[in-house]
This record gives sequence, structure tokens and C-alpha cells, in this order.
Amino acid sequence: MITLSKSNYEKILEHARKNLPEEACGLIAGEATADGKAIREVYLLTNIDHSNEHFLLDPKEQLAAIKDMRAKGLKPLGNWHSHPESPSRPSQEDKRLAYDSSASYLILSLQDRENPVLNSFHIEGDNATNEGLQITE
Repeated sequence: MITLSKSNYEKILEHARKNLPEEACGLIAGEATADGKAIREVYLLTNIDHSNEHFLLDPKEQLAAIKDMRAKGLKPLGNWHSHPESPSRPSQEDKRLAYDSSASYLILSLQDRENPVLNSFHIEGDNATNEGLQITE
């Protein structure tokens, strides 16, 4: 189970909506818990591909985020990105690019603009498993 505060969820959602029609992306950091992972910090990065079908994190922003995580004593937990026109599930490209099987991959679907859907996945090879995501107050 992954936990995410409502304020961090809203931060992701706002960034994703602001970047439409392109995919938005970023990193997540936090800590391991008895039940899974707790996301404590969300990083909003630039999709330097400026595409609505894939994303590429800005390397300078990525490095700055990792440095910030270390300074705050947080562990990198994975990344997040939006799907402007498709469901909240990993695409074949998402699976192909998921190099770290210990990472969590959050995908926010904006396919239904009024009812966004956020899920977290464990991806190993061609297999993607929904980790369960709880948004907390």
C-alpha cells in the first residue's frame, strides 16, 4: 500500500492539468512503512519531450530533486506521470522504461477530465501490479 497526502495529490493533479495536452511528470520521495511506502514529498519536473504520449524527466531538475531528498532524509520511491488521453495503467513504453523494480510508478489519468484517476504500480518486466494507493488527510 502506498499512502499520499491529499495536498500532495492535489499538487500532482494541478501540475498535470497545467501541462495539458502534454504528459506531466515528476518524482516521489518518502519512507518505507510497515504497510508499504509513505510518500512525503512530490517533485514536479519538466517533461523535456513535450509529448502527450511519453515523458522524459529533465536531468538537471532530477538531480536537484535527488539532492533535496537526501537533504531532507527521504528516500527516492519512484516517479509519477500523467496520461492525458488514456487510462491509469502502464503503457507498453512505461513497462519498457521501468528499469527499477523497487520503484513505484504513479500514473494519473486525465482521460475523464472531471474524474481523474491515480494508481500506483509495481512494474517488473512486462508485469504491472497495482500496489494500492490511499490518499490521506
